[in-house]
Amino acid sequence: MTINDLRSVLKGRVLLAGDDGFEQAATAWNLTVRQPVADAADADDVAALVRYARRAGMTVTAQPSGHGASGDVEGLILLRTGLLDKVEVRAEERVVRVGAGVKWGQVLAAAGPLGLTGLSGSAPGVSVTGYTLGGGVGWFSRKHGFASDSVRAIDIVDADGEPGRVTAESDPELFWALRGGGGDFAVVTALELELYPVPVLYGGRVIWPEHRTREVYDAFLEITAEAPRELSVWINRLQPPGAPPMVTLDLTYLGEAARGEDLLARIGKIEGAISDSRGVVPVADLGDITAEPTDPAPSIARAELLTGLDADAVELLLAKPVEPLINVQIRHLGGALAEPGDGAGASGAVTEPYLLGLLGLGLPHTADATRAKQAEVVADLEAYISGRKPYTVLSPGETAAKSFSGGVLARLREIKRARDPHNVFRANYPVLG
Repeated sequence: MTINDLRSVLKGRVLLAGDDGFEQAATAWNLTVRQPVADAADADDVAALVRYARRAGMTVTAQPSGHGASGDVEGLILLRTGLLDKVEVRAEERVVRVGAGVKWGQVLAAAGPLGLTGLSGSAPGVSVTGYTLGGGVGWFSRKHGFASDSVRAIDIVDADGEPGRVTAESDPELFWALRGGGGDFAVVTALELELYPVPVLYGGRVIWPEHRTREVYDAFLEITAEAPRELSVWINRLQPPGAPPMVTLDLTYLGEAARGEDLLARIGKIEGAISDSRGVVPVADLGDITAEPTDPAPSIARAELLTGLDADAVELLLAKPVEPLINVQIRHLGGALAEPGDGAGASGAVTEPYLLGLLGLGLPHTADATRAKQAEVVADLEAYISGRKPYTVLSPGETAAKSFSGGVLARLREIKRARDPHNVFRANYPVLG
């Protein structure tokens, strides 16, 4: 079979290196990753592509938006599902149905005016499907758990190119695997997710100059030690290129503003804030809190789960400058993430209370220094690092084994071999890798 055979069965584009539009279509969110691409026009296109790949002995990897790309695409057909972008909110059922190309900003914009939200992350440009298949740890996870555990039904194309609908009743094993185990088992064309009521959302970002960092960390430790599940607080040491270093607290509270202000009264004792955007936040504007970039960028990220955060750990974190990194972030976890319900998916539980994130530029003249600094921070905090990490924060060079216990990984591998014996599908971080 040839690439022209594939072009004859798909309504969407099929691009190879050298074709007009290939460079833009093949670009992942992280511009340090390059990959080849096919663009599906609809769910029928997805099925046709999978059947083609099965016959040709090729492998398909699906990426709605390119977030989470690992760069390991040798011999693969990259499937883009961005055109599957329909959003349907069924407010009376508190359910949203999304196509595989839908991004979180679209869901929040549709659900927010109805007093509802999904379990999104911090960036509205991230795809719902990719984020959710990998578990999804976001603003409201302390209250409601992984995004993957809010899934109620999944439309797929299986390894034979046949469409299907997967629920807890119709196929409990595949349903479990797809909720947190990644995209190694089928191509997802649509998800149905539970929505959650948000009568009021309070939140924002407070920024201080660098010399307030110790005080802000002390406040962060004090607040997170007693925080209710409705409150999420993240701390950042920022070093924006060409700007002075600073420290920020990002926060959301699922409740009335007055109660949120009371819970965060400790913040008001820190003088010299550069800015303070706290207030009632429309759900549709959730992404404005951290104001993360909306365009792809050459970046290198590394994340680690921390078993704790005490005064000694803070000393280690503050002993050295952030440069050449852009951000050293710590997110408070716990709550529902540590206590999954009976119907939890493959993500299981995260018992570690904090998530460390290290972000730097991946430009040719900065990449080596960025990786070296990340390794240095991790080495300094070795006594606090658990060694595992959520699937959605894996980085190029890491494997799915970092995200799952031995028993969970063995179960995922068994399901992979049973459902995709010819290895038609390959996730960004495959369970057999």
